[in-house]
Amino acid sequence: MASAPWTTVALYAVAALAPSALCWAALRIPGHLRRPRRERPAPQGLPVERPAADLGRVRRALAQVEPGTPHARRAGVRQAYDVLLTLACAAVGVTHRLDVVPEGLDREIERLRVEESLRDAGLAIP
Repeated sequence: MASAPWTTVALYAVAALAPSALCWAALRIPGHLRRPRRERPAPQGLPVERPAADLGRVRRALAQVEPGTPHARRAGVRQAYDVLLTLACAAVGVTHRLDVVPEGLDREIERLRVEESLRDAGLAIP
C-alpha cells in the first residue's frame, strides 16, 4: 500500500519544524508557569546621594560664615543644614531630635550626634 504524497509532505514538515517548536516551548513555557513577579514599590523621596551632596555643600557654607555675617544669614544656613540632616535621617532611618531641641549648645550637640549616626549608617558626610 503506497502512502499518499500529502502524508509524506506532512511528515517531512513535522520532522523539520519539531526541533524549533520544542526549543520555543522549552524557552517560553517555564516563564508562563512561574508565579508573576511582584513589582517593587517605587522609592519615595530623593535618592540618598542627593541629601549627602547637599549636606556637604551647606556644611561648607556654614563653616565659611564669617563673624561679621548678619544673624539672619547665619540662622538661615543653620536651618537649611538642619532640614538637610532631617531629610538624610529619613532616607536612612536614623532617629533625630533636631525639631525638638532648642537652638543653642544642645542643638549643636544634637547636630554632631546626628552627623555621626548618619556616618555610621553609611552616609558620606565630610
